[in-house]
Amino acid sequence: MADRTTADILGSVTTRPAFDPELAPVAEAMRAMIPPLSQETLTMMRQASGEGYGVEPVDLTAGGAVKVEERQVPGPDGAPDITLLILSPVRDSGPKAGIYSIHGGGMVGGSRRQGVDLLLPHVAEGNAVVVSVEYRLAPEHPDPAPVQDCYAGLVWTAKNAADLGIDPDRLLIAGTSAGGGLAAGIALMARDRAFPNLSHQVLICPMLDDRCETHSSRMLDREGIWDRNDNLWGWTALLGERRGGPDVSPYAAPARAENLSGLPRTYIDTGSAETFRDEILTYARRLSEAGVSVDLHMWGGGFHGFDLMAAHAAVSRASNATRDEFVRRALEV
Repeated sequence: MADRTTADILGSVTTRPAFDPELAPVAEAMRAMIPPLSQETLTMMRQASGEGYGVEPVDLTAGGAVKVEERQVPGPDGAPDITLLILSPVRDSGPKAGIYSIHGGGMVGGSRRQGVDLLLPHVAEGNAVVVSVEYRLAPEHPDPAPVQDCYAGLVWTAKNAADLGIDPDRLLIAGTSAGGGLAAGIALMARDRAFPNLSHQVLICPMLDDRCETHSSRMLDREGIWDRNDNLWGWTALLGERRGGPDVSPYAAPARAENLSGLPRTYIDTGSAETFRDEILTYARRLSEAGVSVDLHMWGGGFHGFDLMAAHAAVSRASNATRDEFVRRALEV
């Protein structure tokens, strides 16, 4: 693989659906703001994502309704401790559902504070406790470090549910992009190791397949967000020369899992004009064939992360409301 060019690996498929008219200007602006991912631009990408690409920082206390704390907890065997961000309601009215959150960033960026604003209303309203994990990033820490960190944090959360104010029978996982892929990976791991028991998994435009063989994985070239070149770089940073080969664990790339039975009820979504579209649609179908209850949503004209980056658009409002309603119902179970 080392002597194959990006073009050799990705081929030349370029046909894609048009971006939604409200989204297209945002996609163009974001593309201009975010340089192609490479070793040279990685530091810049990490700094920009940490600063939210110009988005105002979120008040994680929600005006005083949410208690914010951080804890150092044991990492995987032989690895450093990991940091968990814990958001809980100030008003304590008994055990709540727990949401274990995993941030995105293409396996190479992001932090524990990224994406938790989507879940903050559920905490402020007194319906959930959110725990967000800071996992080690590739390429400095390649597979299996990220997924092992995420699972270690999940195990600690489940074992300390009572201390955290979480009902251990109502534990959800949620993740966006790379975080969605890691969430799917630790759901497989939790099933295989029989701990902990998860009620739901919320996979938001998840990164599932390292092989880069689908039509959608090849259709974006220097357009939209997270194109085929970024995707290849991110997966290679995580897996090195194993990427695309036979020796990749389904915990790292859940699309490779042969058995999807016994997994929790699943929410999974995608835009129609994003790199991960086909692997997401296939994963949803295979989950359903394995007997898992699946809520699948594909949003026409959506690029990767459209509903987070262009929340004003009608399709984004519909996507966010649909996902929020699923989470609300899951918290009530």
